[in-house]
Amino acid sequence: MPAPDQPLRKLGFLTIGLFDPDDPAAGHESTLEVIALGERLGFDSAWLRHRHLQHGISSPLTVIAAASQRTARIELGTAVMPLGWENPLRLAEDLATVDLLSGGRLNPGLSVGPPMHYDRVRAALYPDTADAEDFTYARVERLLSFVAGEAASDFEGTEGFEVFSRRVEPHSPGLRSRMWYGGGSLRSAQWAGEHGMNLLTSSVVKAEDAGDPAPDFAAVQLAHVRAFRAAHPDGAAARVSQGLVVIPTDSATPAQREKYAEYAAKRTPRTATPQGPARLMFAPDLVGPAQEIAERLYAHAAFREIDEVAFALPFTFEHADYVQILTDIATRLGPALGWAPSSRAGS
Repeated sequence: MPAPDQPLRKLGFLTIGLFDPDDPAAGHESTLEVIALGERLGFDSAWLRHRHLQHGISSPLTVIAAASQRTARIELGTAVMPLGWENPLRLAEDLATVDLLSGGRLNPGLSVGPPMHYDRVRAALYPDTADAEDFTYARVERLLSFVAGEAASDFEGTEGFEVFSRRVEPHSPGLRSRMWYGGGSLRSAQWAGEHGMNLLTSSVVKAEDAGDPAPDFAAVQLAHVRAFRAAHPDGAAARVSQGLVVIPTDSATPAQREKYAEYAAKRTPRTATPQGPARLMFAPDLVGPAQEIAERLYAHAAFREIDEVAFALPFTFEHADYVQILTDIATRLGPALGWAPSSRAGS
């Protein structure tokens, strides 16, 4: 049996919410059902990926707003929203609104940088300001200031029957403390810590030591976690969530087990060495019985210093597969990691 230094405190999952372009409503409904199932199983959080101009969730806050009305307890997050596609002031309004509708359960995860395929979308996204847009960390800082309630206007008062505020309205106290940054490099981890954010670290990190031809994923990720906490005002107590791809097979059918094994096998070659000019490293998918996965996690250097996770569901599986995987994570893998479901699970 694994012997953890500390039990897993928070168990979550992450989904991309794929849909058939000929029937997108069904895919979105499936995502809402998966989130509701997560609450019944006792998961602490459910997270949505963000995909623009693809057949995945392009408006996670809208889906989260809907999910918030079908659930009562589970925390709801984005992992992550690429801020290059967003206006920080308008996004701050949406974040606060959804947080209030959810009863303070929103956990916005963000990233910065130019939008993917920017040269092909810039004319549609920013037809008049494409060359002037700032895609640096300053864009996140603007959003953080608006979420915190700092001034967005130099006018406050009444004009006729209309009352104006200096800050973004509505304002949701506590939301600023639940802002996350999706970081895969030392610089991003340190920046997130310096700005008092929480850190989302996933199954993709950047190997920045060009002199090491075969760096260890867990060691690289651990360096990021420690750099983040060293820079954060809360130090060792600063929140970090790890998002590896985890597929327990305890209750899977033989056909499901074969599909899961084939899925992981196709993705394994990319985990051998850093990929591309950015030297991206990918963690192996963890597939097998829950007890075996728990042992592999406890052998993972970064996992041993993290007490909350948002395990990523594979992109292309069927609804029934997600039900089986989530059920096994909640009832078998979670307990093997020392986790206990919320006392309000299933309520």
